[in-house]
Amino acid sequence: MSVATDVMFDPASYDKVRLSLEEAETLPPWCYTSEVYYRAEVEHMFMKVWNLLGRADRIPNPGDFYTVKYVGVPIIFVRGNDGAVHAYSNSCRHRGTRIAVGEGNCKSFVCPYHGWAYGLDGALLAAPGMDKTANFDFADYGLVPLRLETWGGFLFVNFDDDAEPLSDYLGNLPVEMASYGYEDLVLTGHWSYDVACNWKLHIENAMEDYHVPWVHATSLDLKDVQFWNVPTEGNWFDMRECHDGTRALLEEDAHHGFPRISTLKGHAAEGTNFVCVAPSTCLASTTDCVWYIELHPQGPGSTKVNVGACFPKETVARPDFDERVQYYYKRWRRSVGEDNNISAVQQEGLFSPFVTPGRLSTLEPLVRSLGEWWIDWVIDRGAAAEIK
Repeated sequence: MSVATDVMFDPASYDKVRLSLEEAETLPPWCYTSEVYYRAEVEHMFMKVWNLLGRADRIPNPGDFYTVKYVGVPIIFVRGNDGAVHAYSNSCRHRGTRIAVGEGNCKSFVCPYHGWAYGLDGALLAAPGMDKTANFDFADYGLVPLRLETWGGFLFVNFDDDAEPLSDYLGNLPVEMASYGYEDLVLTGHWSYDVACNWKLHIENAMEDYHVPWVHATSLDLKDVQFWNVPTEGNWFDMRECHDGTRALLEEDAHHGFPRISTLKGHAAEGTNFVCVAPSTCLASTTDCVWYIELHPQGPGSTKVNVGACFPKETVARPDFDERVQYYYKRWRRSVGEDNNISAVQQEGLFSPFVTPGRLSTLEPLVRSLGEWWIDWVIDRGAAAEIK
């Protein structure tokens, strides 16, 4: 269904999203299917906010690197000889060729097209055939550095040099989640899925429990479980659950669990926090481990779903870790697979020309809150403000 841009970017088109939860509607369907709307999300939100894109301990040694393509931007994360992690645009300064792929370890990055070479610090080291080029200064053609800050071992990139510091963006998240000791966790596994869904569908699904009895009927035992949403300061949302034991194992595998994280206290010791670090990352922290789901938008109807698994150092050092951790991976692969499937099914239905905004259940408060947050960036601060 084609929607005029003046309607799509009119703040009044979203008035019913902002009603009280008992009266609110979902986002209009074009938010999940329109290429025009998606491009507005990229321009007005993703290019201006802090985006969580992995962990520093994935690349522990000098020369270790991995690459991502996030909202169309190819990025290299590399551990430099100075011991720090750096982020660079993954584009050769000669004619723009992608210079690195996948992950690994190297002493330098060499463009596969014309052999330009770059150090781990991004400096241009070699440029074959450029010796007769006038006024060519190597210092002017290093890899373009991207703004990178860290919290709790997580790496955040912001494409806007004028954006607020990460600490301001996160608000009270670091204080509220401090006892998990994220900075001391070890990334033990990570895997990716390509899912035919809009990225918002997947994060909405992660931040409500309404779907659990249907989507996870044979996998997650959450009968009579009560979740509640916690007021937050900053650009994050929290859905908490009180329970005994861990939420990272299937009921049938509960006896394979690891000890609790030793530093837990307060609400963190009472169960699980399902956090959305806006705009598009789910950080699930339970009593013995942490897993996170990064959603990398690939367009209005396609998302790369990246999953990471983290455990305390003392847990990873156990002689039975490699055996027991497989039960955790089993649970995540099953539940994330079920979420991937239902998100793709939902996306398929949203392409119908007969779809209209639906009504939210009172079991979906954070779906409404997320919708408001996205509208604020994309419409109110972004497209509508630009039109004015």
